Amino acid sequence: MAKMIKIPKDKEVPFAGITPAPTTEQEMMITGNWRFMRPVIDKAKCTRCRICWVYCPDACIVEGKDGFSVNLKYCKGCGICTKECPVGAITEVPELDFPDGVVRLEKLF
Repeated sequence: MAKMIKIPKDKEVPFAGITPAPTTEQEMMITGNWRFMRPVIDKAKCTRCRICWVYCPDACIVEGKDGFSVNLKYCKGCGICTKECPVGAITEVPELDFPDGVVRLEKLF
C-alpha cells in the first residue's frame, strides 16, 4: 500500500486544481521573445470592434485612450489577431524590421 504524504496547507493545490490568476505582469515569464512576426495595428483603419481582443490567446491586445495596442512582452506573434480583424487593420511585420528587435530577458532565471 502506498504511503500518504503530508502536504503543508500553504503548498497544496486548491480543489479541482483552480489557482488564482496573476494580477500583475510576471517579469520572469516574458514570452514575447518567441515571436518572429510582430502585429502592427493601423489606428486609422481600426473600428474598435474588439474582435482582436476577444481572439488573442495571450490577452496581449490592450485598449487605451487612443485605441488598441499590443503588449509585445507577451505577444508570441501567432497571427490570430491579424486573421480575425474584419477590416484588415492589423498586419504582420517581420520582427527584425524594428530597431528594438525581439524582447530579450536581461537575466536568465
